[in-house]
Amino acid sequence: MAKSTATYWNTLSPENRTRWTPVEGLEGMAEELTLSIDPVSGEYTRLTRFLPQADTSLFGAKAHDYPEEVFIVSGRLYDQAFDRWLETGHYASRPPGELHGPFKTDIGCVVLEISFPNRAQSDGIA
Repeated sequence: MAKSTATYWNTLSPENRTRWTPVEGLEGMAEELTLSIDPVSGEYTRLTRFLPQADTSLFGAKAHDYPEEVFIVSGRLYDQAFDRWLETGHYASRPPGELHGPFKTDIGCVVLEISFPNRAQSDGIA
């Protein structure tokens, strides 16, 4: 099966505000909007919006056993694992197991994530 498809629509338009849902555990700090998903492989494309002053320090850094790509669409986000501010236009292709976060932002940030859970490694990374 392939990833879901959609016709053109403006994900950042105010009339689509209700399509965003709080990220579980980060309510009041981050929201997400799944753009496309393959229910069989688990591959997905998602936007994550970190609200101004969000800080995920309490949750620590994380890694997962599959590769993902991230692109900063707008704003800026500090990634403590890299001791670096990621700003509009920054891109990374993360290999399985790469530590990232925790994150914080002063002005807010929108991140495009393309994740490939079907390419997971079985080495116990959570």
